[in-house]
Order: sequence, then C-alpha cells, then structure tokens
Amino acid sequence: MKTIFVNEKDAVHNWYVIDATGLPVGRVAAKAATVLRGKNKAIYTPNQEMGDYVIIINATKALMTGNKTEGKIYHKHTGFVGGLKSYSYRITLERHPEEPMMRAIKGMLPSGRLGRKLLTNVKVYGGAEHSHAAQNPQPLEV
Repeated sequence: MKTIFVNEKDAVHNWYVIDATGLPVGRVAAKAATVLRGKNKAIYTPNQEMGDYVIIINATKALMTGNKTEGKIYHKHTGFVGGLKSYSYRITLERHPEEPMMRAIKGMLPSGRLGRKLLTNVKVYGGAEHSHAAQNPQPLEV
C-alpha cells in the first residue's frame, strides 16, 4: 500500500466555533478532535496536519454527567519528591476554566509531535467572547 502525501500548503484550513453550553464535555471534545485531525475531509491523511481550527466558547457551562463534578480527579506533579497534587473537576473549573476541556481534547489526539501540533489549533474560552472574529468562524453543531 502506498503512503499518501498531500501538500499541506494546498490544504484549506477553516475555522469553526462550538458553543459548549449544556453539552457534555466528552462529546464536545470528541467533535473537536475529529475536526482537528481532519477526519471530516476527503483529503484526510493520518500522518499529516490536514485539519481545521476549532474555537470552543462557554467551556465553563459544559456539563459533566453523573457524580463526576466531585468524583473526577485531575493530577499534576510538581517535579519534587512528594509533589503529587490532586484536584477535583469543580476546583479545576474554578481555577482554570479551560483546563478540563483541553485535557479531554488532548486525550483524544495522538501522542507525539503531531498531537502537540494539533493541540495548538484549538482555542478554548470559558466565556462567550473570543478574539478570532477576523477569521470568520462557522458554527459547528455537536
């Protein structure tokens, strides 16, 4: 089987905006990851960046089903001995409103260079305003 190479300069990158109000975090993240990878395009190539840009607004109003607001725990390590810090979804949402959505999207992207590059193509905002009006983003239904 031949490896397909598409000239990335010829690819058209569109901008989409997703309003996460009242939607589950995982569904919004799954839709964003699909568009970031470019799986919704006919020229999808798994080893190249062919996807679009995604803006997610109202990330603080996204729902977490069940008892996950208190039961879901995010961990980070400071790098020092005994430096493991754990925070619930509610506390993380209060301190950094974009963090739970970004972690959900990051988990759905490939690990490695391509995944890190694709993660720069998503912009998450806790409120309804964003600074990308000049790109004329199209609304995307989840």
